[in-house]
Amino acid sequence: MDVRQLLLLAGTMLAQLAGPVFAQDANQPYVRVAEIEIDPSQLAAYTAAVKEQIEAAVQLEAGVLGLYAVADQDNPAQVVVFEMYADLDAYKTHLETAHFKKYKVSTQDMVKSLRLRETVPLHLSAKRR
Repeated sequence: MDVRQLLLLAGTMLAQLAGPVFAQDANQPYVRVAEIEIDPSQLAAYTAAVKEQIEAAVQLEAGVLGLYAVADQDNPAQVVVFEMYADLDAYKTHLETAHFKKYKVSTQDMVKSLRLRETVPLHLSAKRR
């Protein structure tokens, strides 16, 4: 299973929190995909920082529906983060939190490149455990 397949699976799993969503729904979740290239020599430190940030965001922010970070199996320095928020305002709130700001500052010298992809949820669905 490659990174994109994992992201599709993650999105499907996250939708259990929001129910079915279509692009026409004005109250749809805000979904974003971040493609990040990490300095390989700093991968362990980056992994710890992203784990800390994700755990804090999911625990502390009601508007965070889910965050998944995965690494490419053949190139672990290629990281993809699938982010799903209740709405755009929840995403904007997330950017202002202390834990996100700490993550950005602590990882700025680890990140070689960052590409943020805006997405439109077509349909999100998942099985409950």
